[in-house]
Amino acid sequence: MINKTCRQCKKEFAVEDDDLSFYKKISPTFAGKTFDIPPPTSCPECRQMRRLAWRNERSIYKRKCDKTGREIVSIFSPDKKDYTVYDQQIWWGDTWDAMEYGQDFDPNQPFFKQLGLLNKKVPKLSLNNINTVNSEYGNHVMEIKNCYMSVVTYYGSEDVHYSYGAFTCKNSIDLFISEKCENSYRLIYCDNCYNCRYSQRLNNCTDCYYSIDLTACSNCLFCSNLKHKEYHIHNKKYSKEDYEKELQKYDFGSWEKSKQYWQEFVELKNNSIVKFANNVNCDNCSGDDLTNCKDVKYSFSQKRSEHSKYSLRGVNDKYCYDYMGGDIEWGYEFLSSGYGSSILFCYLEERSANLAYCISCFGCRDCFGCVGLKNKQYCVFNKEYSKESYEAFVAKIIERMMADKEWGEFYPYQMSPFGFNETLGYSYYPIKKEEALKLGAKWQDDDFGIKFDGKFYEPEDDIEEYNKSQEKREELLNGVLKCEVSGKPFKIVPQELAFYMEQKVPIPRKHYDIRYKENFALQNPRKLWHRQCVCEEKGHGHEGRCKNEFETTYASDRPEKVYCEKCYQKSVI
Repeated sequence: MINKTCRQCKKEFAVEDDDLSFYKKISPTFAGKTFDIPPPTSCPECRQMRRLAWRNERSIYKRKCDKTGREIVSIFSPDKKDYTVYDQQIWWGDTWDAMEYGQDFDPNQPFFKQLGLLNKKVPKLSLNNINTVNSEYGNHVMEIKNCYMSVVTYYGSEDVHYSYGAFTCKNSIDLFISEKCENSYRLIYCDNCYNCRYSQRLNNCTDCYYSIDLTACSNCLFCSNLKHKEYHIHNKKYSKEDYEKELQKYDFGSWEKSKQYWQEFVELKNNSIVKFANNVNCDNCSGDDLTNCKDVKYSFSQKRSEHSKYSLRGVNDKYCYDYMGGDIEWGYEFLSSGYGSSILFCYLEERSANLAYCISCFGCRDCFGCVGLKNKQYCVFNKEYSKESYEAFVAKIIERMMADKEWGEFYPYQMSPFGFNETLGYSYYPIKKEEALKLGAKWQDDDFGIKFDGKFYEPEDDIEEYNKSQEKREELLNGVLKCEVSGKPFKIVPQELAFYMEQKVPIPRKHYDIRYKENFALQNPRKLWHRQCVCEEKGHGHEGRCKNEFETTYASDRPEKVYCEKCYQKSVI
C-alpha cells in the first residue's frame, strides 16, 4: 500500500495493493515494451470530479449546425465559437471525414496541448440522441418515443418528460433513476411501479404516494419499510372501504396541499429506518445501489459488474477502475463509454477496443489520441499507420508523456469544451465559479434560456380548474411562469398539461432545473463513511446496540436510523 497526498484537494489517500496490481495488469504494451500506468496523483473523488467535467447531460441549447446552417438542438451553447458542431444526421453521415483533420505529433510540444487542438478542430456531435421518435430535446437517450427534456433515458421509454435516468418507463414526469414505471410522478430510485407519486425506493408497487422503502405494496400513503402490504396510511392497516374514505380527506390536486404533504414525506424519510446500503445479490462489494455485482468496491449504481472499483453507473463491466460507462472489460479512467475492451483515458467511445486518449470514437480499434473517428484502426491524431509504425510511434509519444508527467492522467480541466457548471461534475460537486476557474475549468455564465420581462402567469391552485375550462388551459399554455425558487421563467407544454390533468397533479411552480436538483439531492452522496449499526431493538440477536459495522453512504450526522442488513430485515414489516 502507498499513502499519497491528492494534488487537487491536498487530502491523504491510500493506493491499495490490489490497486497497484490492477494498474500493472492493465498497463499497455507497444513495440514490445510495457508502459506501466503509475499510481494516481489525485484521490478517487477528485479523479471523478475531473472526469465528470466532460459530461454535459442536461444543459441543452439551440444553435446553428456549422455545416448546414440549420437551427438544431445541442449540448454546445451558441457562444462556443471555437468548436464546430454538426447536426446528428450530418455527423453520422458520409459527407465529411474526421481523418481530414489529421495532424502530425510534435515531439517538442506536450501531448495534451496537441490533443486539445485536434479536439477543437474535429466537428462535434450535437447530441447523443440515437433511434428516437419525436424526442429531439433529449441527450444521452436511445430508443425512446415522445419524450421531452428527458436525459439518460433509454430502452423504449415513451411519453416521459423532465426525467433523468428513466429506463423503459411510460407516461411519467420528473422521474429520477427509475425503471419500468408507468403513470407516475416524481419517483426517485423506483422500479416496476404503476401510478405512484412523490416516493423513493419503491419496488413493484401500485398506487403508493409519499412513501419510502416499500416492496410489493399497493394503496399506501405516507408509509415506510413495508413489504407485501396494502391499504396502509402511516403504516397503519385499514380496510379497503375505510382506506378509500380516508383518502377522500386528501386533496392531491392542490399545489398548496402538495407542499404540506411533501414536508410530511420529508419528515417520514428523516425518521425512517434505512439499510446501510441498497445492495441486492452482491458478493464482496462496497458502495450503494449495487445489483448482481461481485468484487466491486467503492462504487455506486452498478449492475452486473465484477472486479471493479471507483465506478459510477456502470453496467456489465469487468476489471475496470475509475469510470462511468457500460459493458467494458478492462478499462481505466474512462467516461461515457460502452461495449468495448481495453479502454484507457477515453471519453465517449462505443464498440471499440484498445483505445487510449481518444474522444468520440466509434467502432475503432488500436487508436491513440484520436477524435471523432468511425471504424478506424492504427490511427494517431487521426492519421493512419501500419501496425508496426503505429506501435513504434505510440511508444515514442508515451515516453514524451512520461517525461511531462501526463501519462496515466485523464484530460486536464481546461480541455473540456463545457463550463463546469454545465456538467454532471457540478451536480456532484457544486463549487463556485472562482474554485472552478482555479482548477483550470471553464464556466458558462449565460444559460440562453427564456428571456421574459412581462407579466408572469399565476397558475390555479387546483388542477381541476383546468379540467373544467378550455379558456384556462389556453391561458396557461400561452403564459410564462416564474420559478418560486430561482426566479427563472418557464412554460408548461401541452403534453405536460395533459399528464397533470389526467393524473390530478398540480401545476408545478418550480423550474425543471430546480426539480432536478431537488431530486438529485434526495439520493445519497457518492462517498462512504464507516459506521456501526444503531439498532437497539430486542429480538434482533444482540444485547443493547448491535455491534455490526459497515461502510455506508449515510454520514453520521444524518437523521435516518441506519441498520445493518440483518437488523433491517427484522425491522421491515
